Amino acid sequence: MVKFLLWLILFVLCWPLALLALVLYPLIWLLLLPFRLVGITVSAVFELLKGLILLPVRVLRGGR
Repeated sequence: MVKFLLWLILFVLCWPLALLALVLYPLIWLLLLPFRLVGITVSAVFELLKGLILLPVRVLRGGR
């Protein structure tokens, strides 16, 4: 909702820039999508490594 209100303010102040932003937003989102997927994958790998390293401690401590 905040993004929409900011876009409306931009539309009132400078409508060509607002229309350009409206057209370019999906293209920029598509360009940044692979980087987002890489970030999700890297964080998942780190969580897996953390789980593997801490597994002996969790086994020795006992389940709750």
